[in-house]
Amino acid sequence: MFEHKSQSILPLRSFIKRMMLFVVLAGSLVLVALLIGVAGYHWIAGYSYIDSLLNAAMVLTSMGQVNELNTDAAKLFASAYALFSSLIFLAVMSVIMAPVIHRFLHKFHVDKLT
Repeated sequence: MFEHKSQSILPLRSFIKRMMLFVVLAGSLVLVALLIGVAGYHWIAGYSYIDSLLNAAMVLTSMGQVNELNTDAAKLFASAYALFSSLIFLAVMSVIMAPVIHRFLHKFHVDKLT
């Protein structure tokens, strides 16, 4: 996916296309994580879909739970989902930053060769 160190640096237009691809990939990860949260809050906690979406979005963005959880199963799901959400945050940031960091390191390496 990325150019080899012996290749020249990617032109800006191609780099922007690559960044758009990686942002779409990161957005897909967020969407899947949000759907998991909505399903869990709906089926395990018994919330409506709107309340499930609200709680999943708030936990996914690290803002915290909105509604009170009444069952032990719902509390266990919310705990697991909060841990899962922190991993999703790291994954999304890694996906978005990978092309930027690669371009920086590649530029640095190309400058050292010339």
